[in-house]
Amino acid sequence: MVQCHDARLDASFSALSDPTRRGVIAQLARADASVSELAEAFRMTLTGMKKHVGILEQAGFVVTRKIGRVRTCTLGRHGLQDEAAWIEGYRRLWAERFEALDTLVETLNAKEDANEQS
Repeated sequence: MVQCHDARLDASFSALSDPTRRGVIAQLARADASVSELAEAFRMTLTGMKKHVGILEQAGFVVTRKIGRVRTCTLGRHGLQDEAAWIEGYRRLWAERFEALDTLVETLNAKEDANEQS
């Protein structure tokens, strides 16, 4: 079960790690587009864009459908709930650590002030 969850996170973060793929998601959030239109918009070859779209498709961010000779891309149903929850867990961890560090610094400063007044 954990491996499946990890594999999904790996696929998601891998897909989102590339600026072109993030751009494709942003483009598709505005309107559906063919692979050819995306390739033109991002000034890349059709083959290169097909690879990017394939990675986004595997991660669930994009769905393609072929009508005639045109492959149209739309946003997939993949929400980012699992990814957001994973990030939130680490955000809380770091917030707790910084809070503990702030407490330690305040304690040390108070001791230093007490020593200076003695």
